[in-house]
Amino acid sequence: MKVAVAYEAAQPLVLEDLPVPEIGPRDVLVRVSASGICHTDLNVIDGDSALPLPIVPGHEACGTVESVGADVRRVRPGDRVLASVTPACGACWWCVNGMSNHCERGAGVKAKKRFALPDQGMAGAVCGVGSFAEAAVVDEASVVPVRTSLADTELALLGCGVTTGVGAALNTAQVAPGSSVAVIGCGGVGQSVIQGARIAGAAIIVGVDPEPSRRADSRRAGATHAVDPGAGDPVEQVRDLTRGRGADYTFEAVGRPELMVQAFNAARTSGTVTLVGMPKVTDTLALPAIQAVFSGKRLRGAVIGGSQILRDFPRYIGLAESGQLDLGSMVSARITLDEINKGIDLTRHAEGTRTVVV
Repeated sequence: MKVAVAYEAAQPLVLEDLPVPEIGPRDVLVRVSASGICHTDLNVIDGDSALPLPIVPGHEACGTVESVGADVRRVRPGDRVLASVTPACGACWWCVNGMSNHCERGAGVKAKKRFALPDQGMAGAVCGVGSFAEAAVVDEASVVPVRTSLADTELALLGCGVTTGVGAALNTAQVAPGSSVAVIGCGGVGQSVIQGARIAGAAIIVGVDPEPSRRADSRRAGATHAVDPGAGDPVEQVRDLTRGRGADYTFEAVGRPELMVQAFNAARTSGTVTLVGMPKVTDTLALPAIQAVFSGKRLRGAVIGGSQILRDFPRYIGLAESGQLDLGSMVSARITLDEINKGIDLTRHAEGTRTVVV
C-alpha cells in the first residue's frame, strides 16, 4: 500500500509501497478515506517535536474498519470510524474520572512502530495513527465508531484540530454566555476556538491574526471583531474592545511563546488564559512572576481541548449536523496522497485553513 514516510527532518516525505502492518489482538485495520494536515504533523516533519524519525505523519483522519484483532470490542469490520490524536481506553483511572485526554495507555499506543520499511527498519506513526497512508493499523483506543452523513473531508477535521479548538472553548476554558473572548492565531484551530466561543454564547469574540484572509475567515467563523497585530499593539487593541479591562477569556492557537505572553497580557484580571497551539519541543515560556501571582489569572493548557472522545466526537458531530458547527468552510484544499508534499507546503506557508488528503 502507498505510505508517505518522513525520513529526514525538514525534507519532503517519501512515498513508499509498504506492506499492511500486522494486526495485534487490540488493533484495528482502517482504510483511510480522508486525513487533514495538522500543524502537529508539520512540527514532526520539520524535526521540531520529540518524535523520532522515520515516521509516518497524519493523525486527523476518518475511514472504514476492514478487520480487527481478536480482543477488539469497540468496533467491527464495516464500521465508519474517526481516529483521534489521543487514545482513550475507557477503563484507566484517567478515563474513568473524565480525563481520557490523559489516558494512561496513550504513551505506549503512540510509541508503537507500525510500518516495515524497505531497508528492514521500522517507522512509527504520529499519535499512533499514521494516516498519510492508504490504510493504517491503530489501537482500538484510538478510534471511535460514528454514524453520520458528514462528508469524509469534514468528518476528518474532528480527529484533532476542530475538536481541540471547540473543546478548548467549551471544556477547558468553559466560556460563559455574554462574555468576551480573544483568540490569537486564526488558522484552523483558532477558527475552531472562535466557533466554540460562538456556540457558548460569547458576546465579544476578537480574532487576532496578521493575515487578512484569516482575519476575514475569523469573522465568518463568528468573531465580532478582527484585529491586525501589525496595526498596533494587539493587547491594547483587545483592551480597547473590552472596555479597557482585557478579555474574560484569551486563547493562543499558534504555539509560539511570545504569543502566549500576549494572550496572558490580553486577559483581564482574574481572567482565563488557555494555551492551545503546539509549540516546538525546545520552547520555554516566561511570564512576569509578580503579574502571574497578583493578577489572579488562570493559565490552562488544552490537550485536545479537554475533549473526551467517546463523549465529544458524537457531540461535535451533532453540532455540525445541526448547522451550529461549520466544518465545510474550513476545508480549503483537497489533495491526493501523491500530492502530499504540496499539501505540506500549503500548511507550512499558512495558505488556506485546512488541507485534506483524500
